[in-house]
Amino acid sequence: MKAMVLRAPDDVALEAVAEPKPGTDQVLVRVSHSGICGTDLKIYHGAIPVQYPRIMGHEMVGVVVEGGDDRIQNGQRVIVDPCLYCGVCHACRAGRTSLCPNGGLVGRDSNGGFAEYLIAPRSHIFPLPDAIDSRTAPLIQVLTTCLHGQRALNIFPGQSAVVMGLGVGGQLHVQLAKARGAYPVIGITRSPWKRRLAEQLGADITLAGGPDALKGVLEATGGCGADAVIESTGMVPAISDAITMAALGGTLLLFGIVTKFEGTLPLYQLYYKEITIVNGRAAKGEDFPAGIDLVARGAVKLEPLITHTLPLAELEAAIQMVGSDAGDRMKIILQNA
Repeated sequence: MKAMVLRAPDDVALEAVAEPKPGTDQVLVRVSHSGICGTDLKIYHGAIPVQYPRIMGHEMVGVVVEGGDDRIQNGQRVIVDPCLYCGVCHACRAGRTSLCPNGGLVGRDSNGGFAEYLIAPRSHIFPLPDAIDSRTAPLIQVLTTCLHGQRALNIFPGQSAVVMGLGVGGQLHVQLAKARGAYPVIGITRSPWKRRLAEQLGADITLAGGPDALKGVLEATGGCGADAVIESTGMVPAISDAITMAALGGTLLLFGIVTKFEGTLPLYQLYYKEITIVNGRAAKGEDFPAGIDLVARGAVKLEPLITHTLPLAELEAAIQMVGSDAGDRMKIILQNA
């Protein structure tokens, strides 16, 4: 089969490799579409170490061609849950499979979806209804991570919510918060284009990032601050701003991945406001049926988030686009011929 093989950092090429064979309780999926995210960019540059050669890609959909059963039949369109887990450790036995220390990520710890075919555990594939097309479906994997985080946030109808950072994850958080009944939902970013997109997807108010954002949040919430703040940038200064925007007794979801080891935060406000801090890592299997249902019902829209579709062979060009500061880029989807 053909696959985009990462041979070393910054060295990926289209190669002919052996087609994988499914083992017990595994299925063979013919990949039709896959998405690219920041994790792929970091793997490509070597910031996230992997064993070479490696086929990246963890947001993929396709058709089962071998290994189906009564639940998932051969020929059925499916999405793959890329988060692997052992099932026997303390975290798994507690139902927290996303925290399994013995687990891994397809496309990082095993070969992934930037190829014609992929092997996946039968327990990790979920059927796609006709209402969801294959081109947009890879975004459901991203949606599951947002849904997993918001389960911990536990927004109640009528509570105010702020989403800081309106990239793909932030735009999905806006839609999820609306679906959960939050009001007002406030999106914050420096990008006018992303603010307009968030408004199209349901944000009640959008604000430019910067010193005036706090003032805007306070005005929109009657001076109280937001009941829930979702920090989706992964930047320490944004976490500081999120704390100041939270209401007394508010909850802060740290969704953006922070790689810094230190930073300055208004720690007294954490005490004074009695803020609850939660975060979500990856997703669990239960998040996939829920995410699929939200998209199938139209409660979450994926199509507006896809700005580019490229052939699989143009993976390197797509990765360069992910690493650029282009203001009009959201999700890039790779399509197999």
